[in-house]
Amino acid sequence: MSAGYAHPAYAHALREFGTPRALPRSGGSLLERLVPGSDRRDAMGPYPLFACRDWSALAADLDEVCRDLVSVALVPDPFGAHDPALLRQAFEVVRPFKEHFVYDLGVAASGTLTKHHRYYVKQAAAAEVTVEPCSDPSAFLDEWVALYGTLVQRHGLRGIKAFSRESFRDQLAVPGITLLRAVRAGRTAGAHLWYVSGSVAYSHLMALSADGYAASASYALYAGAIEYFASRVAWLDLGAGAGVAAGSEGLTRFKRGFATGTRPAFFCGRVIDREAYTRLAAQAGAGPDEPYFPAYRRAEF
Repeated sequence: MSAGYAHPAYAHALREFGTPRALPRSGGSLLERLVPGSDRRDAMGPYPLFACRDWSALAADLDEVCRDLVSVALVPDPFGAHDPALLRQAFEVVRPFKEHFVYDLGVAASGTLTKHHRYYVKQAAAAEVTVEPCSDPSAFLDEWVALYGTLVQRHGLRGIKAFSRESFRDQLAVPGITLLRAVRAGRTAGAHLWYVSGSVAYSHLMALSADGYAASASYALYAGAIEYFASRVAWLDLGAGAGVAAGSEGLTRFKRGFATGTRPAFFCGRVIDREAYTRLAAQAGAGPDEPYFPAYRRAEF
C-alpha cells in the first residue's frame, strides 16, 4: 500500500497549487494547473518529489491520461525503482537536478557525523534539548503552523513552499507521516516532519522556534531521527540543498555533515501538445534554446 509522497492524500494536500490527477497504471499523482495567459493546462509532480508504485507504467499513464495537457514536469523520487533509461521512455527531458544527501542506517552512527556536527549535537544536549516522537501528528497542527511561520518569515518563503494551514492539516494526516518534536524546558523548540515509505524515511520539513535556533535544536532533531529510525527503515533521504542546484550554502553543508552519501535526483519533462507548447513559449518570449522547462513558465520563479 502506498504511503508518503506516493499516497493520493499527499497530492490532495497540495490541491491549492493544482488539481490532483491520478495516474492509475503507475499509482502516482500529478497536479494540473492553468497555464498563465491561456486556457490550456499542464501538470507538475507534487512538491518536492513525485513517487509512484510502478515506474514502468508511467509512460503509458502519460500517453493515456494526459493527452489534453500541454506538458508534464516532475522530479522523481531518488529511491524510486527507475534509472535514466526507464525515465527516458516517459520523458524527453531527463537531466541531473540535485544530489540528495542520504543516510545509510546500516552504517554505525558513531563514525559518520563530522566533527563540526558532533560538537553541535553535544551543544544541543548541553542545552537540554530532547527529541521525542509525536503520537498524534494531527493534534500538533497549531504548534507546527506557528513554527513554520517563523521559517517563512526568516527565509522569505512564498508560493508552494509557504504552505497554508489547510495544506498542513492534510499533510499531517497522510499515511506514513512521522513527527519528531524537539523539547527544551518543557516547551517545543522545533519539529521535523518525515514521510516513511517502504524502507526509506524522507525528510519533509523542519521548523524551529527562536529558542530552538539558539539551542541548536536542528542538530538534535537530525541526530534524534537517526536514532529513532535506526530500527525502522534502511535509509534516510535528507533531501538536497536550497535553490535550483546544490551548492555550498548553509543548508547543503548542514545536510552533508549528517549524510553517509548522496543519491542523484533528476528533473524530467515531456511535451504533450507540441504545437501549443511552441506557441506558448513564443508568447512568453522564450527562445529555442531556453533551458527552463516548460519554457513558457520560465519567469515563474
